[in-house]
Amino acid sequence: MPPSRRHFLAGTAMAAGAAALLGRAAQQDAVADPAEAEGGNAGPGRPNFVVIVADDLGFGEIGAYGQRLMRTPHLDRLAKEGLRFTQAYSTAPVCAPSRCSLLTGLHLGHARVRNNPMGDPSATALRDSDTTFAEVLRARGYRTACIGKWGLGPEQGGQPSHPNSRGFEEFFGYITHGHAHSYYPAYLWHNADKVHLPENAGGRRASYAPDLFRDRALDFIRAHKDEPFLLLLTPNLPHAPSDVPSTEPYGDRPWLAPDKGHAAQVTRLDDYVGAIVDELREHDLTESTIVLVTSDNGPHEERGFNPDLFAANGGLRGYKRNLYEGGVRVPLIAWSPRRIRPGTSDRPTQQTDLLPTLAELAGAPAPRDIDGRSVAALLDGRPGDTPAHPYLYWYRLDDFVTHRADLAERGRLRRLAEAARQGRWKAVRFAPGRDRSASDDEWKVELYDLLSDPSETADVAGTHPDVAERMVAFMRDAWAEPYDREPFGLTVGFPHVLLPGTDHTLTATLSNGSARPWGRLRLRVNTPRGWPVRLVSPRRETDRLAPGEQATYEWRVRVPATAGLARWRAVVTASCVLDNVPLRFSAERTFGLPARI
Repeated sequence: MPPSRRHFLAGTAMAAGAAALLGRAAQQDAVADPAEAEGGNAGPGRPNFVVIVADDLGFGEIGAYGQRLMRTPHLDRLAKEGLRFTQAYSTAPVCAPSRCSLLTGLHLGHARVRNNPMGDPSATALRDSDTTFAEVLRARGYRTACIGKWGLGPEQGGQPSHPNSRGFEEFFGYITHGHAHSYYPAYLWHNADKVHLPENAGGRRASYAPDLFRDRALDFIRAHKDEPFLLLLTPNLPHAPSDVPSTEPYGDRPWLAPDKGHAAQVTRLDDYVGAIVDELREHDLTESTIVLVTSDNGPHEERGFNPDLFAANGGLRGYKRNLYEGGVRVPLIAWSPRRIRPGTSDRPTQQTDLLPTLAELAGAPAPRDIDGRSVAALLDGRPGDTPAHPYLYWYRLDDFVTHRADLAERGRLRRLAEAARQGRWKAVRFAPGRDRSASDDEWKVELYDLLSDPSETADVAGTHPDVAERMVAFMRDAWAEPYDREPFGLTVGFPHVLLPGTDHTLTATLSNGSARPWGRLRLRVNTPRGWPVRLVSPRRETDRLAPGEQATYEWRVRVPATAGLARWRAVVTASCVLDNVPLRFSAERTFGLPARI
C-alpha cells in the first residue's frame, strides 16, 4: 500500500473541517486528545515567528551591513534593535538548494535538492520524508503560511512537494523557480488552485506580485493574531529582472536603468519589512513574535545589474553561484523587543540552523538526523550555551554562467565545486569537470584564513597542507548519496482501489525520529458515517515511543454496498506528548469510489 502524503495539522481547525466534510464520523479509540489541551496566544514560552527570505539580496545590500547608496531604514532599525549576524550563510550559492536546506535543516551533502531545476521543476521536488520546520511547528498547533516564492517541485497541487503537503496550511505565490522571474504574472497559486490575474493578461502591468504578497502576509497576521503562527514570507525581490512599479527614490540618480530598478526593489523590500512590523505593533504582537530576515544567496549580476556599483557582496570575493564568501555569506537579523538583546554575533551560522531553532523555541521536536544546530540560546542571550558546528559544508553544480562570477573563479564556473569551513579556515575545491567521483588528486584545492583574509585573496593551501587535507576530509564526510532519513511523524497506507461491500485495510505508523521520547500515544481514524471501522492491531495503546521507535496501527474498514458518496476522505490523527507538551500529527487521503457497472 502506498504511503499517503504526510503532514501535520494545526490545532483542531482542520479536524473540524474534516468532520464537516465527512458528516458524522466513525472514530476508533476516540480519546481525549492531549494536543487540544493547549491553545491560545503565543507567549514568552511559545512565540510567533515571521521569517522573511529575500531573493538574491547580497551581504552588503542593507545599510546595517555597510550599504551607502540604497536606503533600508526599516531593516537598519531591526538590526540596531535586534541581533545582527556577521557570519551567517546560506547552504548554496543559488536558489532552489538553498531554500530546500533552509526548510529541512540539511546541508547539501544530505539535502534532497542540490541543484537549481535547470528547466525541469520536478528535479527540485521534495518528498514526504523531507520534514520542514512548518511541519514541525504544526505539530505544536501553529497556524502556518508560505507567501511568495516556493521554487520547489512542479506546478501541481496534491503532490508531496507542494507547500500544503510540506506543512504550510496557507500558500499564495509562485510554485516554480521559473515562474517567479515574472513580476507581473498572469496567475499565481492559492493553495492547490491557480488564481488568474486578468489585469496582467497580454503583458499588462497592473498587479505587482510582491505587493500582493505583502498584502496577503498582513491578512494572515490579522487572521491569526490570537493564535501561535508561523509566517514564511518569500518575496522574489531583488531577483532579476530589475522590474519595479517605480524607480523612486532613485529616478534622478546617474545610474543605468537596471541599477535604479534594483535599488528600488531593495527599498521596496525594506518597506514590506516595515509594514510587517507595523502590523505586529498594531496588534500588540511585537514582544511575542520573533522576526528573522535573511537571503537565499549572494547578489546577482543579471539583466544588466552591476552589483559592484553598490558593493552588494560587502567587499567579499564572489557573487551568486560562487562558493567564495560573496556567494554564500548573507544578512541575518533576529528581532524581538525584550526577548532578543541588541548586538552582533560572529558565530558561523548556516541556515540549516533555522529548523532546530524554531523547534526549540516552540517546544516542538526536531528530527535528530538534521545538520542544523539550534541557536535558541544565542537569541536568549546565552551564546556560551549555543552548540557549534563541527564544520560547515557547501556544494555547487549549475549550468548558468555570469561574467563576474566566472572571473571570480578564473573561468571555472561550470565545474562542480564544494567548500567547507571550520573556525578560521575555509577551503574551496574544484572538480576537473562536473563529476564528483573524480579522484582527489584531480581536484584543485584552495585554502583561506578568514580571520586575517576575509576576502579570500591569498590561497595558503601550500603552506598549510595539513589543514587543507583536513578540510577535504570534511567535504568527503559531508556527502551521502543517497542520504537515508529516519522516519519522522505520521505516515498512512491506503489501498489503491475501494470497492463497495468490501473490507479494506488502513495502516498508520507514527515514527519518533526526534531525540526525546514521546508519551501518551493515541491514534484514531475518521471515516464517513455508516462505514464500520475495527481496530485490528495493536489491541491496546502504546504509552511511550522512544527515539527511533515506531508504532503501527491497523484498521479494517468496510465500505457499505450502498455507499452513495462519490468521494470520501479518510483522516488519521495521532496525538502524544513531549515532556508534557502536546503534539498532534495528521495524515489524510481522498478517494473516489469506482463507477458502478
